[in-house]
Amino acid sequence: MSADDTSVAILQKFNNAVPQAQLHFHQKVTANNSAHGGIHPIVSLQSHQENLAALISEALHVMPHTGSSKPDFISVTRGPGMRSCLTTGLDTAKGLAVAWRIPLVGVNHMQAHALTPRLVTALSGSSPNAAPAFPFLSLLVSGGHTLLVHSRDLTDHMILAATTDIAIGDCIDKIARLVLPPDILKEGGEMMYGRLLERFAFPNGSADYSYTAPTARAEEIARKTTKWGWALVPPLAETRSGSKSKAMEFTFSGLGSAVKRICERNERMDDEERRDLARESMRLAFEHLAGRVGWALRDLKEKGSRVGTLIGSGGVASNAYLRTVLGSFLTARGFKDVKLTFPPVELCADNAAMIAWTGIEMYENGWENDLKCRALRKWSIDLNAEDGGILGVDCWRKRDI
Repeated sequence: MSADDTSVAILQKFNNAVPQAQLHFHQKVTANNSAHGGIHPIVSLQSHQENLAALISEALHVMPHTGSSKPDFISVTRGPGMRSCLTTGLDTAKGLAVAWRIPLVGVNHMQAHALTPRLVTALSGSSPNAAPAFPFLSLLVSGGHTLLVHSRDLTDHMILAATTDIAIGDCIDKIARLVLPPDILKEGGEMMYGRLLERFAFPNGSADYSYTAPTARAEEIARKTTKWGWALVPPLAETRSGSKSKAMEFTFSGLGSAVKRICERNERMDDEERRDLARESMRLAFEHLAGRVGWALRDLKEKGSRVGTLIGSGGVASNAYLRTVLGSFLTARGFKDVKLTFPPVELCADNAAMIAWTGIEMYENGWENDLKCRALRKWSIDLNAEDGGILGVDCWRKRDI
């Protein structure tokens, strides 16, 4: 409950030799923010207040019979996110923890995105160990965040690259509102703008991709003029040797502004040109992500820290074209041995199952929170951040295990 999604889950982990879990209940209600063109704090808060209690009541009817009528502990999103939305969930969780006399675990929801593939493995019971094993890279991409993270342990994470302006999901949503024909925007209803843009750009799915990854940086940042006479400049492509060109950071505001200028110059743009603009926008945004991932893998390899898995998580990670671009790009740059791991689409965006799983991993390592803990609008995943990362914030309590 960091923004507009109200979600409740009941997750059971079995004490078997093979890590195995069962999801007994998992439901989500997303606030209808379509009238506002983005997430409205008050509308989202009201949706939490209207739906959270009902979801909890529904979940309690399917509580597994394990000899107890209550869970072992409660996991809840503590941050980062909109403080009012976070507080609604956190205060509800505190009340349940007091009523049931059970521990509380406040979860960093970016950490939860990074650990989601480990949840998927446990749900399938397909591995004798928690997988993917640390260390791994995580590309966390959503409407509010764009992070490339080196995850070395459960609470030891280092941010290798982050956006300097807007998140990639925010950028894609803005491009969708500019590029999509009005009738598609209207008919889309509550569907996410990014998903609408993907469907419009590739109506036949992967058959429409025709993607060939650039094999070198010069090809990647080359300006490509379309048959319509316009060209989009790749983010941070000022010069091949410029400092910004090779900075380990992301930026997406310039891409969105360029699309806006093209649309304003051609108000009578037909659907074919709109579709080309949608495809080109996503290609450049996704190659921008892939380029920094490639640099990170190269640098880690040179330092002797070999990483075998790249996790893609967050709402934007559900985009099938992004998955294709990442896979093709890394193969073209010599990293075909790196395994790309994406959760199922329903677990890419914010959800209670990933919060429950992260709570399990933290609880099994002896961590829980006291009831004084507050919602955190900002909470870095990075161990070296000013707030100290996952365990750097207040109100953690370590018990003997």
